[in-house]
Amino acid sequence: MGVVSFAQENELPIDPGRLFKALIVDSHNLFPKLVSHAINNIEIIEGDGDVGTIKQINFAQGIHYKHAKLRIDELDKKNYECKYTIFEGDMLGEKLKSIKYEMKFVADEYGGCICKMLSEYYSDQEIEFKDEDIEFGKERAIEMYKVVEDYLLTNPHTYV
Repeated sequence: MGVVSFAQENELPIDPGRLFKALIVDSHNLFPKLVSHAINNIEIIEGDGDVGTIKQINFAQGIHYKHAKLRIDELDKKNYECKYTIFEGDMLGEKLKSIKYEMKFVADEYGGCICKMLSEYYSDQEIEFKDEDIEFGKERAIEMYKVVEDYLLTNPHTYV
């Protein structure tokens, strides 16, 4: 079985607790509001938002994918860390079995944070990613961070 991993870090001028709440804990409510052009809704299929919760992301019409299901594997609200697995959906294609993400939000010295993300792509085949595919994925993540960053800066009393 092949596993390909990618790591990335993004610096944001937002407190790690606020960013964690917005990007992780309340993403099922916030993302459809902020990126309705990409996400119709995020349904909680099973669970209460904590470890073991299964969510289904339903993408908007015109997006390359229809849906993805993810499971929250670990959730540390005190240290702002989360691990989750996308285990079903057309975004996995024919080669991928799952994608595991590990996210950590670490305070920086300026009152903002560094978002560290590790992505692991699992397959029962050998998989190879082109540089442009890697850059595309990183750009999508940065775009999402930017949308949430703008929202939190514009609404300083949310997710406090």
